[in-house]
Amino acid sequence: MPELSTTTWIVLAGAAATYLTRIGGHLILSQFRAIPPRVEAALNAVPAAVLTTLVAPAAVFEGTAESLTLLVAFAAAFHLPMMGTFAVGWIAILVFRAVLG
Repeated sequence: MPELSTTTWIVLAGAAATYLTRIGGHLILSQFRAIPPRVEAALNAVPAAVLTTLVAPAAVFEGTAESLTLLVAFAAAFHLPMMGTFAVGWIAILVFRAVLG
């Protein structure tokens, strides 16, 4: 039997961690008859928290084009649905990177 590479072990470990995280959350929440309001509020805050951890470093460390794109996307989010905001942000980053270098 061939020996598994380090990359294969990393992928398998990541898959196992993802599965255990998802099933663990399901098992814990299935113990409640109804989700308590504080737990529901915390769960509703997760997408914004994750998005912030992905976007904030780009705004701080990447450059002017990325910071301007975040401002444009932020403004667009008040007027457009999610896919529209994504499209505006995508176009903005392409334009700002082309113009600003």
